[in-house]
Amino acid sequence: MPETPDTHVLVIHGPNLDMLGKREPDTYGTKTLDQINGEIKAEAERLNMAITPFQSNYEGAIVEQIHQALDGKYSGIIINPAAYTHTSVAIQDALAMVTVPVVEVHLSNIYKRESFRHHSMVSGVATGQITGFGSSGYLLALRALEQIV
Repeated sequence: MPETPDTHVLVIHGPNLDMLGKREPDTYGTKTLDQINGEIKAEAERLNMAITPFQSNYEGAIVEQIHQALDGKYSGIIINPAAYTHTSVAIQDALAMVTVPVVEVHLSNIYKRESFRHHSMVSGVATGQITGFGSSGYLLALRALEQIV
């Protein structure tokens, strides 16, 4: 019988990521969010980790989810803030409060896109950032968390 995971990771997907598979497949790929979450879950199980995936198009709901990491429920956070990457002081402030490692993930390379996407409000409070590797970025983030938690 496998041992109970010691590491529980909150995986947050921001606005419009529920439309993956339909939305700009040349930029974001053809996998759906459910498929990506399935890949993340399988990798987490392989690493003896647990995940809680969460997606919202609403900034406040994302902030409230981050607050749950304040009570020791999670060992780390993986977040793709999507469009809120460039605008959300609220998400930045919420992440600054947590004491667990935070890995920022982006499916596309935000630095090869429009100039307004080059600035991340999250990167200054994140432990690290993975950008431009498609859905594999989430798996890389899990492996990084495995090493540091």
